[in-house]
Amino acid sequence: MQKPMLTSLTPFNLTFFLSSPKSSYLFPKPTATAAVTNFSLSHSLQSETLEILEWPSVCNHLSALASTSMGFSAAQKAQIPFGKSKSESQKLLDQTAAAVSAIAAIGSPPPDLLSIEDVSEIVNDAVLGKLLTINELCAVRRTLIAAKALFEKLKALADSHRYLPLLEVLEGCDFLVKLERTIGLCIDCNLSEILDTASEDLEIIRFEKKRNMEKLDALLKEMSSKIFKAGGIDSPLVTKRRARMCVGVRARYKYLVPDGVVLDASSSGATYFMEPSEAVELNNMEVRLSNAEKAEEIGILSFLTSEIAKSEGEIVYLLDKIVEVDLAFARAVYARWMNGVCPIFSSKDGKDLENGGAEIGISIDIEGIQHPLLLESSLSSLSDALASSSRSALSSKDGNDVKMVYRSLSSGVSDFPVPIDIKIGYGTRVVVISGPNTGGKTASMKTLGLASLMSKAGMYLPARSQPKLPWFDLVLADIGDQQSLEQSLSTFSGHISRICNILEVTSKESLVLIDEIGSGTDPSEGVALSTSILQYLKDRVNLAVVTTHYADLSLLKEKDHQFENAAMEFSPETLQPTYRVLWGSIGDSNALSIAKSIGFNQQIIERAQDWVERLRPEKQQERKGLLHRSLIEERNRLEAQAKMAASLHSETRDIYHELLRPRLNFATPTQFQPIISIQDEAEDLDVRKRALMAKETLQVREEVKIVKSQLEAVLQEFDNRLKTAGADQLNLLIKKSEAVIASIIEAHSPEDGFLVNETSETSYTPRFGEQVYLKGLRDKIATVVEAPGDDGTVLVQYGKIKVRLKNNEIRAIPSSDKNAVTSSVPRLKQRVWRSRTVENKDAEVSYSPAVQTSKNTVDLRGMRAEEASYNLDMAIATRESQSVLFVVHGMGTGVVKERALELLKKHPRVAKYEAESPMNYGCTVAYIK
Repeated sequence: MQKPMLTSLTPFNLTFFLSSPKSSYLFPKPTATAAVTNFSLSHSLQSETLEILEWPSVCNHLSALASTSMGFSAAQKAQIPFGKSKSESQKLLDQTAAAVSAIAAIGSPPPDLLSIEDVSEIVNDAVLGKLLTINELCAVRRTLIAAKALFEKLKALADSHRYLPLLEVLEGCDFLVKLERTIGLCIDCNLSEILDTASEDLEIIRFEKKRNMEKLDALLKEMSSKIFKAGGIDSPLVTKRRARMCVGVRARYKYLVPDGVVLDASSSGATYFMEPSEAVELNNMEVRLSNAEKAEEIGILSFLTSEIAKSEGEIVYLLDKIVEVDLAFARAVYARWMNGVCPIFSSKDGKDLENGGAEIGISIDIEGIQHPLLLESSLSSLSDALASSSRSALSSKDGNDVKMVYRSLSSGVSDFPVPIDIKIGYGTRVVVISGPNTGGKTASMKTLGLASLMSKAGMYLPARSQPKLPWFDLVLADIGDQQSLEQSLSTFSGHISRICNILEVTSKESLVLIDEIGSGTDPSEGVALSTSILQYLKDRVNLAVVTTHYADLSLLKEKDHQFENAAMEFSPETLQPTYRVLWGSIGDSNALSIAKSIGFNQQIIERAQDWVERLRPEKQQERKGLLHRSLIEERNRLEAQAKMAASLHSETRDIYHELLRPRLNFATPTQFQPIISIQDEAEDLDVRKRALMAKETLQVREEVKIVKSQLEAVLQEFDNRLKTAGADQLNLLIKKSEAVIASIIEAHSPEDGFLVNETSETSYTPRFGEQVYLKGLRDKIATVVEAPGDDGTVLVQYGKIKVRLKNNEIRAIPSSDKNAVTSSVPRLKQRVWRSRTVENKDAEVSYSPAVQTSKNTVDLRGMRAEEASYNLDMAIATRESQSVLFVVHGMGTGVVKERALELLKKHPRVAKYEAESPMNYGCTVAYIK
């Protein structure tokens, strides 16, 4: 017999998606690369569509009804085959119809299917040269027997013509009866052992082995009996140690087995296992015969393995056909469960071929169809029953439990979900579905998509009557949010990108489903783009179904008979959708009714209703008129303003030219002097101004030098007196020096009016930490300790006094004076501390100069005792070694001061500290180790 052509199930069998040719005026003749790219895009879009329509979930339901592990795996992986053409899909439907009839005749799918195992891996191992085991060979034999029995049972049914589609699947198969019988002659699958009749050599070896074993056993039993009678063992013992037969004897009675070989001893050492000298040759013979038997068995297994390897093609082909039959019966069981009916593929020309070519006028006529996935709850209980009955059938071998479960399918399913009618006439290429949110638009569209896929895969539809629909080569959907952050796609761009890809691969036999077309962008542009897309699709697909909230898309039917409208019914009494499709109608979104039904704010709904009234189409013309009049008034107002501005501009130019009118200067009556314009005079003024500013700058620099020299003289005198002054004279010395410095600064300070040009008093805003002049205190210098507030006041500190002043009561220090001011008094204090540090420094440890800065100062004023302790401890911990820390605790009640001194006294990092002095009241200096 000629070897049949091998086939295998491929995921989704997607090669059929390119079966329809493209129009030459739309698509140029493709190159090989373009064809591959187009196929890849088509494959990708179809795979995504299957996920969108939840086809894997339908396949998962079907997997529960498969009888073989191969059928279960194929359904679980959504590898249910689709028809590559209308005729192939019709063939799959015929197989399902034949399986339905077979189940009606025998009560369930043939129990022989349950005995068929997936032996593809076993066959693979045989081809690769791996030696098959007895159990694997028996699995192949059981599968061949069950496949043959299945074919015979289908063949034996009364009306074989009704089951011809199933018989045709298995008719071309080779059931390998000879191979099955060969395995049966060689192996006893019940006992899982190779038979003596497997080969003549094996039979002889086993006969000799049996006879030798009888001799050896008789010899050892006799020897063991003698040992027992001599008291050498409690009871006769014949056993095997190290693959050799021997007897047991107590260690002290070893002499009872003369010239015997000790093979082993008990764990206590009290018993020896000895091989008598008379048994040595017989044991050797046993070993040789056992090795020969094992070698012969391996030879037999190797022979059977090679036979299976030779039959690889026939076995794989048979398994594929078994899966095809199994899936046909699974589809039949699924159809009986949901009271499904067999769909009919409508013709392209609109004629019913079954009724003599009569005009039927309707391309899609599906009455009362339910969404298959919404029936999952019932299927789950059925799946559990099937699983338990399948296990019972495998144990009982009669399949009666399975029959009982399948008879329960005739009870039918409930009326949930709500059945819908889908009726689309010939010539209609685009259907626009409108209606409320949560009204079932998307679910209805998905139901149509699933019905198309199920009919292509040979499945019955959960509908009434006899549904009719076209055969679609491609089912492409754009449903859901296509937003992708990974690909930088917004919701709108994701939709448009997918629709663009769909338009590239569609054909005249394609079904396109688009949810909320044109959404996610400006409504006017969305309507325009959606209209253009639909106009493009109507000439290039079999059918396109779209959902929308754009009322303008429903108006396309009035201009083109290829468009059709549909609406989702909404009950105004209950304010709830009925989930029924009204064909030929236009639906309202009912957004306000739905919002009201779920308890939305009534005031918001009323305002929204007002806007709806204003935006109704009948009021569009009135709104346009009002808008036109308002635009005319705005234009007139702008023209009047433009005229006024032109008049003012003309007057300004007249004044300008009047000012620029040349002035004549005659030196003598006979000599004409050049005309000097105001512009030349202005340029001359600029030159003079720059010269004056340069002169003033030089004067200021000279004055600054004088001030610096005077300040240096004061500082030098201060240093000289400081060396001889006592501690009680320090304050007086500092105050005198400060007075001399203040008089020098005041003598060289510019008048108030001079500073106006540099800093505007009205616009000046001091900053935190900045030094300013206090007008009320004869321009004493204070520091801003708080950012200015919104009330136009600022908090400043002068000495130990803090006061809040208005902005106009202070003024900025000119930049030329800041360096001198900020460096005078602090230098006095720094010198004092340096001198004191020199006088009091430790002879052994050298500390850094005790110059107070913001970095080495911790201010505890205004804190509670516990908070002050914590901050002081943190400051000590963060200071570097051999440094100083200025602890500002203030005077106050003395609580913070006492706590600070107590902590400094006990802290391990504080080498010593100096209490406050007349130089700096309220501050203690700590020396860090």
